[in-house]
Amino acid sequence: MPDIPLLDGQDGARIPAIGLGTYDLRGAAGTAAVATAIDAGYRLLDSAFNYDNEGAVARAARDSGRDDVIFTTKLPGRYHRHDLARFAIEESLLRSGLDRLGLVLIHWPNPKEGLYAEAWRALVEARADGLVEMIGVSNFLPEHLDRIIDETGVTPVLNQIEVHPSWPQDDLRRANAERGVLTEGWSPAGEKAGDPEHETIVRIARAHDVEPRRLLLAWAVQLGVIPLPRSRDAQRQAQNLDVVGIELTEDELGEIAAIADGDFVGADPAEHQEF
Repeated sequence: MPDIPLLDGQDGARIPAIGLGTYDLRGAAGTAAVATAIDAGYRLLDSAFNYDNEGAVARAARDSGRDDVIFTTKLPGRYHRHDLARFAIEESLLRSGLDRLGLVLIHWPNPKEGLYAEAWRALVEARADGLVEMIGVSNFLPEHLDRIIDETGVTPVLNQIEVHPSWPQDDLRRANAERGVLTEGWSPAGEKAGDPEHETIVRIARAHDVEPRRLLLAWAVQLGVIPLPRSRDAQRQAQNLDVVGIELTEDELGEIAAIADGDFVGADPAEHQEF
């Protein structure tokens, strides 16, 4: 799996082009599933404080013996106040058993409270103190990005957002890039939106002799999005990584763009409250 450079060029750092979503991978079975993914070639693991699986995911990373696996976790909304954010970061570090967290994101901005800038300052300080290697955000809109960048002078390495053909988020992906922020995509195959069963996706997938879900991952990679497919099946995990050679034509990209229906499948970051 190739790497892509961080857009802000932080210390020449790079990040894998595809990561593993781990939302429902918990306990010993979760550790085993993440271990098979690492064996298949995954080096970017996406966890969260609220997934209740930081220990399971990080255990697989530690047991792999590899030093190039990036463990990601996310700060929940109830810990946005500065001191609480610092506590949560330290707690995630202890749960993980790692010497340093690879990547920490603010999970949602929770704009009604408006404390996400406090949380961001805590992440900036945690990185300076060596607790975290990279910091970013999740589900942030342009105005949220502008506030934290203006108040701290520090740009997130990435913004993890909902991205799939029914909701490709062209404007937000463009806004991320304009600010030097990579786009990471959750729900990349758009199962809840029915994207893998859409007649256009099925037809184009057949033309490339691949499964629709693999085509959707290739589509995301071609757009410059870092997708985070979820699977506990070793064969499917390996298939999800084997998409880099699938090249869609401009006509095919245009056909997929026409699928967009302009609506969230998940939650609206302008309204959603996550704690």
